[in-house]
Amino acid sequence: MNSEGLRPTTDRVKETVFNWLSPYLHQSHCLDLFAGSGGLGFEALSRYAAFSTFVEKDAAAAKQLKANLQLLELSSEQAKLVNQDALQFLNQRPSEPYDVVFIDPPFRKNLLQPSCELLHLNGWLKPDALVYLEFENEGSEPNLPNNWQCIKQKQAGQVNYRLYQVE
Repeated sequence: MNSEGLRPTTDRVKETVFNWLSPYLHQSHCLDLFAGSGGLGFEALSRYAAFSTFVEKDAAAAKQLKANLQLLELSSEQAKLVNQDALQFLNQRPSEPYDVVFIDPPFRKNLLQPSCELLHLNGWLKPDALVYLEFENEGSEPNLPNNWQCIKQKQAGQVNYRLYQVE
């Protein structure tokens, strides 16, 4: 699968992120925006998250995600795939807010800032929710809500990755 802008999180970055998240994942509800291959949402499930929602706009990537959900025999009680533009998805009210949100949008498409704003404004985050952001070094710093506190951050090559907690 070679979808434009699909840039899977490297194993090294993923290992670090899930070490950060390990105290918080058990029984959590996760939202994997710009899911791509679904690596972050699937990893969360493998580490005892209760549920992951995968949001992916690209039809080919979504088809592969659906096949992987079936292959892993994940029920609708454990995972859901939404084949939709992430910003359109976030532009509604959630049926239930999330504990952990992964935002790893395609680079240089200006999707990080509006994603964070919509998460905050439309009630997608539970109190004390964690938000993982991955973005390119040359991009501008995201202007985040005042109640998002950066608790971990690192850089690997051209990628910044950070974990925020909502206060």
